[in-house]
Amino acid sequence: MKKIIVLGASGTIGQNTIDIIRRFSDRFELAGVSVHTKTDVLDALRAEFHFNDFTVTDSTVSIRYDAKHRSLERFLTETHADIVVNGIAGAAGLQASLIAVKTHRTLALANKESIVMAGHLLQQEAEKYHSLIIPVDSEHSAIYSLIQAHGREAIERLIITASGGPFRAWTKERIQEATLQDALKHPTWTMGAKITIDSASLANKALEVIEAVHLFDIPADRITVAVHPSSIVHSMVQLTGGEIYAQLSPPDMRNPIFAALSYPEEPPPYLAPLDFTKPVDLHFEPPRTEDFPMLSLGFTAARKKAGYPIAFNAANEQAVAAFLDGKLRFVQLAEITAQVMQEDWSAAPKDIAEVMRIDESARRRADAVIKHLM
Repeated sequence: MKKIIVLGASGTIGQNTIDIIRRFSDRFELAGVSVHTKTDVLDALRAEFHFNDFTVTDSTVSIRYDAKHRSLERFLTETHADIVVNGIAGAAGLQASLIAVKTHRTLALANKESIVMAGHLLQQEAEKYHSLIIPVDSEHSAIYSLIQAHGREAIERLIITASGGPFRAWTKERIQEATLQDALKHPTWTMGAKITIDSASLANKALEVIEAVHLFDIPADRITVAVHPSSIVHSMVQLTGGEIYAQLSPPDMRNPIFAALSYPEEPPPYLAPLDFTKPVDLHFEPPRTEDFPMLSLGFTAARKKAGYPIAFNAANEQAVAAFLDGKLRFVQLAEITAQVMQEDWSAAPKDIAEVMRIDESARRRADAVIKHLM
């Protein structure tokens, strides 16, 4: 029986993880959760699973729990668990990842910003504390499994698939007029607002390229992004001999989550596999980088490394927040990120404090650009 902590229990990753725990109560136990503001979700989960350990990360909300509430650090260090699933969105998830690896547990990581901002430092801490990091993004989960199957030395290239988002078939002129409502209509996945906007701009895929560089120790020039609208092939690897292997399954985040929770064993039957007695769409096409410049900016950040990935992520987060508030047009997301990336971010952070200083500086610069554009 594995005990699971779920961070970000009200989000998509959290809810899918809890669905697996509920379905496989003979294998997993929910040891505790974190929520930010949605205490109704917390109360319902406590009533269902009868756990005592939890944290509410919004201090203005947590006060209602009085002595029962603990800080995120105390919650993670004091709660007995085998696996921490980090489904917290954005840069706020970095602190949780750092604390989790210091507790000698497996970190099932859906918070890509942890790797984008501080991948080298996080992996150093994981090695120091003998913790395992298993990616939960469907793309990186697929690559992780394929590398396990073929061996790292056999891998020549990673091929990360992208759905293309809601604007894949739109003309450049039409994209200029895209609204917030348009950007939130993802054709394949049901996700939170921020990641849905990132998928529309291809910023999410850019973050995944940066993440892959750190997770799999492979240069950005050996990573290809392929647009695959049906989201059936989650990623591929090209071996040194040229042959390509892929992982295929219906688009359902419970697949990579279940793989992470079950590791190193193969998960038992749960979700319906692909049915090849029916048509299966395996169409691929190259990304339109001129019309979706966030992807090229992400590759630039991945190649330059140092503080550039942190600046890319910070600028994008600030821009998306402004877009969600109705202060910007969709096409301005890339304009803001590009302007922030033009600054000098060549100083590589030596510790987490320096990571956060770069992050704060990039956010201030992004806010200044946003104010100018409004």
